[in-house]
Amino acid sequence: MSVKERKERERAARERLIVATARQLAEQHGWDAVTTRRLAESIEYSQPVLYSHFRGKREIIGAVALDGAAELAVALRAATAAADGPRARVAALAHGYLDFAAHNPAVYDALVQLDGGLAYAQEDTPEPLKDAFAALLECLGEVAGDGVHPGLFTEVFWASLHGIATLTRAGRLPPEETGRRVDLLVDRLAVL
Repeated sequence: MSVKERKERERAARERLIVATARQLAEQHGWDAVTTRRLAESIEYSQPVLYSHFRGKREIIGAVALDGAAELAVALRAATAAADGPRARVAALAHGYLDFAAHNPAVYDALVQLDGGLAYAQEDTPEPLKDAFAALLECLGEVAGDGVHPGLFTEVFWASLHGIATLTRAGRLPPEETGRRVDLLVDRLAVL
């Protein structure tokens, strides 16, 4: 292995460490606790080393969001894989999404609420974000209904799930009613 290859491998490992540490700090203490100084101390590198990988917190949030998008896509596809029939798939998708949001609050915030400097719904949208939306579309496109654009339907359904996720987490919706909300959403929006 050449020196250049070794340095590239070490750089990639440091970058993964920075992202994983930022995610861990955010999950434990919230995104306000994620500072470049605290990250540098946690990973035992200097702040200039951290800045050699990311220009700042915004880019770190973006990196966490991209990892989260890839994980969300996997979780959604896994949730719907065993479901039998369109209604069961859509309900499984909704529960899978809400479970992901509930169990990964800092990652979810990085993905859908915080500014990570990422382009959404544009030509230059990063592939992990496109794939997470595709995981939604794969399931929801089949229940959009005649004359309804599948992408537009997916956006509306996704917005509904996001509302349920964020309002429940904020304590504005009682969590014990989540199943009924999902049933209502599936039964009223999806053409089954």
